[in-house]
Formats: sequence, structure tokens, C-alpha cells
Amino acid sequence: MPEPVVEVVAGVIADARGRILLARRTEGRDLAGLWEFPGGKREPGEAPDATLARELHEELGIAAEVGAPLIAVPQQYPHKRLRLDVRRVDAWQGTPKGLDGQALAWVPPRKLASYAMPPADRPVVAALLQPDRYLVTPAPGDDDAAWLRALETALAQGVRRVQLRPGAGLDPARWRTLARQAAARCRGAQAEVLVNGDIALAQELRSGVHLRAAQLPQLQRRPLRDGLPVAASCHDRDELRHAERLGCDFAVLGPLQPTPTHPGAAGLGWAAFAALREHTSLPLYAIGGLRPDDLAQARTHGAQGIAAIRALWPARVP
Repeated sequence: MPEPVVEVVAGVIADARGRILLARRTEGRDLAGLWEFPGGKREPGEAPDATLARELHEELGIAAEVGAPLIAVPQQYPHKRLRLDVRRVDAWQGTPKGLDGQALAWVPPRKLASYAMPPADRPVVAALLQPDRYLVTPAPGDDDAAWLRALETALAQGVRRVQLRPGAGLDPARWRTLARQAAARCRGAQAEVLVNGDIALAQELRSGVHLRAAQLPQLQRRPLRDGLPVAASCHDRDELRHAERLGCDFAVLGPLQPTPTHPGAAGLGWAAFAALREHTSLPLYAIGGLRPDDLAQARTHGAQGIAAIRALWPARVP
């Protein structure tokens, strides 16, 4: 019989300077000493917004106006299963105080990742700071200039994380030149760029690398120095665990649905995606037949967002 899920609701509270409030778990509790987004357990029949308002009043002494959902993270701990439902707090009255003896800290967003957190809270930081769309480029075809113009259009439309993927059979010298031009355009738009599979090319371009699932067993340590992003494609729990052991910054999990790129692959579906999400603290993009309209649903199942080729690549280029 499946272990029951503990429903927890937490809030993202930002002050006028944009700093975010964290609370430190007190001694005698699970995961004591770690920092988390404040909140607490949902009671049976209680609405999530009501839970968060009650918990913030009891723990911090504030009257909170609960806003939109951010992300819901399912997580398996050694002794329990948890679903962390995180909401933004639009406004509050009062001065937050640690009424249960917990330490509080107002943290600039850029420093959130430096705080030791429970596994369920780490994807929340990514949801706050990192892009919710991850463009995987299609094969360039015969017209490199048109391909670069399409990339520029995608960047102009707000894409801020890009995987440069050459496709099969592309001449290596041509791809190296094209990847260099593409990386420059991404940097000009302040978008993060990763090269598919080619660690040496990533080092040459001073970009990130996106590891294929088949590469994971061949590696025993992070392939790029800190500061350059490393991601991985994963399909099951073992691959997710290996990606986390390597120190990957995020992973892509799927396919969620059958796609033209992988016509024979059965889709995971959202329930299986969420079940796999329980076993890693990595930010995860869902991939496979998804569009920007699916972002809200993706977040309710613990995804950072969606990764896609066709849905994020402009169909028409000026």
C-alpha cells in the first residue's frame, strides 16, 4: 500500500528590497538546521491558501495575503512522502518573528542557493530564479543564416535557456562555426547556452554542456568547471540519480507524450513524471509534446518548466 503523502504549503515572502524570507528548522525536528520557505502542514479539508495564512500567522505573527501558486514539489524522504505546495505571498501585515524559536533570514535572491535546504525546497529556488522554458534547437537544414535568424527570433520572444543540438550527419566543422555564432547570439540576449553532448566544444565555447543519457554512465565527475552549467537528459530513476551525483544543475525528463522525434517511445504521463520527481532534488524540465500552455500544469507536478523543439522554435522568421 502506498505511503500517505504529507501535504505542506509554504510561502515566498519578499520585502521591499526583493529579499526573500527563509526560516531555519529548529533542533528536535526532521532536517534540523536547514533553511526553508516558511509554512506548514495542511489539515484535512483545509484549502491550501487557508493553510498558508494560518501557518504564517502561527509561526511568524503576520496576516498574509496569499497569491498565485509557484510550484508543487513531490519529494520522497527516508521516513515520509511529502508534497510541498509553494505560493507567493502578495502582501502581509505585521513584522515577521520566529515565534517557534526559529531563526529567520532575509536573503537576496542570488544568494538563495548558498543556503543549505531540504531537497523539496531546492527546486523552489530554481523556480524563482531560472527560466521556465528550455529551447532545444532543431537541425540547421541547408540554410545556416535562416537558422540563426530563427534563433534570434526565439531569443527576442523571451527564451533564456538554449540547448544547441546539431542533429545527425552535420559536418563537424560547419557545426562548430554555427555553434560559435549561435552562442554569441545567446550571450547577447543574456540567455544561458549549452551544447548537446560535446564536452570539448562546450569548453572551447565556454558554454554549458547538456549530457545525453548514454553519456551518464561514462562519467564519474562533473565534466565542466563550476560556473558553467551542466544538464542531462534522463528517462528513469537511475539516470536521475546519476545526474545528481555528477553535480548536474538540472535535468530534462521524458518523453512525457509520444513525439515525432521519438515516435516509438511511450509517454510517461504526468503521474509517472511526478513519481520520478520524488527521488531527486534537481530542477526538472518535462519534455515531449509540450507547449508553453502546459507550463502551469508542469509546475503543479514539480517541473521547472518545459523543454521543447517545435513549440519554442519560430515557425516563421522575419
